[in-house]
Amino acid sequence: MPFKTPNALLHGTLDALILKTLTAGPRHGYAIAKFIEDASDESVIVEEGSLYPALYRMERRGWLEAEWGESELGRRAKLYRLTREGRAQLSAETAAWRQFAAGVSKILLAQ
Repeated sequence: MPFKTPNALLHGTLDALILKTLTAGPRHGYAIAKFIEDASDESVIVEEGSLYPALYRMERRGWLEAEWGESELGRRAKLYRLTREGRAQLSAETAAWRQFAAGVSKILLAQ
């Protein structure tokens, strides 16, 4: 059963997934959502109602920069790129996620 954002995912996880996706280079919104879906074997579905507010919020925080360009289909699209601040945020969120996952694993896998 796929997880849909934001209700089934913990707060902040969507930001980390978007930031990680953009480490490969600039992408437009649909390409970001599609990458996350494909990379998770369709177990994480990012809906437009969650994706675009997250992108705008991260742009305001300086984690992303955006500029208008062209999609793979030749259509006008807003392309998002990771900033230095975004890379630092991804590093912090990845460390926090690892610590959290380790704690949850200790509880769930306890004998």
